[in-house]
Amino acid sequence: MTDRELLEAAAKAAGIELVPGTKRLKNITGIAVWNPLDDDGDALRLAVKLKLEIDISNNGIAARTQRGEKILIEVKEKDCAYAATRSAIVRAAASLAPKETT
Repeated sequence: MTDRELLEAAAKAAGIELVPGTKRLKNITGIAVWNPLDDDGDALRLAVKLKLEIDISNNGIAARTQRGEKILIEVKEKDCAYAATRSAIVRAAASLAPKETT
């Protein structure tokens, strides 16, 4: 999945409506930027909303859904831990998105 597809799926799982073709969400007060792949606060709010379990270990960062799905992102460098955590959260959230039927 591309970053855009991950964001769309994560937003869908969390009940967030994105403006088509952008990384912006629609909300009551207008339109705001939303990108949990880049923003720690957006990622944390997404994890809390979806009740994700985050596990930080020497092997990497894992995000586990309430359905038991686990996304593990390996951390090679210490500075990458924040990005790996955001990625694990978004990927776990995306796994919860309703599947489209055709």
